[in-house]
Amino acid sequence: MNRLESGPGLTLLAAALLSSTAFPAYADARSDAMQALPENARALYTEAVDVGPAQFADFKAPAKPWRWCHSESYMGNPWRVTFNDELARLVNDAKEAGDVSEFIVSDSNGDTTQQISQIRSFIETGCSVITTIAGSSTALNTVIEDAYKAGIPVITSAGAVTTPTAINVMHNQNLWGYQMGKGIAQALPNGGTILQVEGISGHPLVQQENAGLEKAVAESGNLTVARKVSGEWTGTTTKSAVLQALATTPQQIDAVWSTGSEARFIAEAFQQAGRPLPLIAASISGDALGYWHENQEAFKFYGGEVSPHVAAQNAFRVALRVVSGQKPIVNTIIAPMPTITQADLPTWYKDCMKPDSAAIFPIPPQDPFQEDLLNAYFTNGEATPLYDFSKVPASCTK
Repeated sequence: MNRLESGPGLTLLAAALLSSTAFPAYADARSDAMQALPENARALYTEAVDVGPAQFADFKAPAKPWRWCHSESYMGNPWRVTFNDELARLVNDAKEAGDVSEFIVSDSNGDTTQQISQIRSFIETGCSVITTIAGSSTALNTVIEDAYKAGIPVITSAGAVTTPTAINVMHNQNLWGYQMGKGIAQALPNGGTILQVEGISGHPLVQQENAGLEKAVAESGNLTVARKVSGEWTGTTTKSAVLQALATTPQQIDAVWSTGSEARFIAEAFQQAGRPLPLIAASISGDALGYWHENQEAFKFYGGEVSPHVAAQNAFRVALRVVSGQKPIVNTIIAPMPTITQADLPTWYKDCMKPDSAAIFPIPPQDPFQEDLLNAYFTNGEATPLYDFSKVPASCTK
């Protein structure tokens, strides 16, 4: 049976990557833990990522069927809804195979206190594993540590918590910001001017992304940031912020750097302002692909995809491996992000994608987190049971 629990309130997601002081030996062991990973995995980390040895060497895998619990901090936008739909699809397949007995989902609606209470209920009712998108990087630490003491692994997605007793599965936002800046530098070898569109100003992940851009700009020697505005990771806010920036920035803008999924709104703002479309570096989305399809001569793109489908798949795969007895090496697993260039857009585009398709997220042509690489994050890694990327429903599947 599937159940949905919810709670009131709304706060902003905070996902700082800070070092824990509760486990003194943990920080000292960072180097050893990283050295246990292969070079291609180590390359995904930067100093901004808090990582240390996983605490699951002595974890005893629970007997099947497992009781799978998922704690969602806020299911109020299309990205989160898509994440939860994909996780439900995967866990329900495991139910059909007889490996999972029950899938329980809670939604705290942005209330961190409520999320703590819901996770504590998961512990008390004997969940086998807990996946979560945490509403705070620190507030959930104690309850996650209580789950760990009860023998229940907690796997986080879309942002990290700072207790080493969790297993975080995420992209490196600092590297992402840097790679976007390097993509702009490669596209503009003679230099140029950038409009920087950050997410929520002051958000820890935004700070990491911004630091990545700053490094890329400094390395280029001929790029400058003309303006920085906050789009708050929402389309309408981004469009308004870009329009205001263009109204007070008469110089030519050669590129826009944005790590959100608002490329279409950025393009519309330039179009509305009567300005030529610059290169837009961002996360690809269905509406951006729809806009590109109708404006192929004007729309220029470089970026990647922060995919809700892939985020759910990665959380599922790591959780399933842990309850199956595989031993993670580090407590923060970095998933690679696909690079998407202008030449790749026809491959990512599907007929259902229109300029208003903000709730459609494209499926990567191939799994961006190959099983061989994921195996390297475990001492006894082997292919994830019950997982086949080729069976992921297509973007236009209803």
